[in-house]
Amino acid sequence: MTTQQLPSQHPWKFTSSAEPGWHCVVSPDSSMLRSTWLFRLNLAAGTSYEVTDQRLELNAAVIAGRVIVHHQGSDEELAKLDSFYLPAGETVRVEALEDSFLYLGGAVYEGIGSYFVRHYDDELPLGEIRQVHGKPPYERQVFMTTNQEVPGSRLICGVTWGEEGQWTSWPPHQHSAHLEEIYCYFDIPAPKFAFHLGYTEPGQPMQAVPVSTGDCMLVPEGYHPTVGTPGVRSCYFWVMAAHAPELRRYDLAVNDPHYG
Repeated sequence: MTTQQLPSQHPWKFTSSAEPGWHCVVSPDSSMLRSTWLFRLNLAAGTSYEVTDQRLELNAAVIAGRVIVHHQGSDEELAKLDSFYLPAGETVRVEALEDSFLYLGGAVYEGIGSYFVRHYDDELPLGEIRQVHGKPPYERQVFMTTNQEVPGSRLICGVTWGEEGQWTSWPPHQHSAHLEEIYCYFDIPAPKFAFHLGYTEPGQPMQAVPVSTGDCMLVPEGYHPTVGTPGVRSCYFWVMAAHAPELRRYDLAVNDPHYG
């Protein structure tokens, strides 16, 4: 697609539900996306939910609360920003120890990838999992929940947060031909907000959309920087899905040459 603006009949902002239970936030059937699904799971303390899908690989990140994940006889406690990867056809039971909220990204499973749990660790040495990108005023922290180096079919996912009032995903970049993405915002309780920008032509920003916790921005194509407002950090769980397994790579992004 080479249009100068995103088609209005296909909204690119989806607000996820905070109601209890399992919610399909966005899928290829409901959006411009070709390869990416997003779900949200809200559990009250003491309740549980079985997560499974016969077609999709899933990567879940705990956004708030604490849960126990039961998988084939193993029990693992997960806290905020901990995550798990679930291949298609397998089941986990997520039990909430306190009121909890998870985002889950999905993509078609191609038989590559095995179940694992990853605990958030802000003291992990910089490398494949914990990363720092950019420099002030666009330095951001990244923690990979499913990185390219671990076996997977199409998903690459992680959490990112910038500094207060600063940019992330800068310089603006795009990976339209090979991968698409969803940014799932958190830790920005309304009426606080950040801005998500989207545009398709280099050097021609088009949309600046206010986002708060629960808002999910599609990136089917184009450039997609974000910025916090004063006192607000841009924080999001991002779900990237390759259009084919061989395209599940970091190095396909192209920067906007006007803002490098």
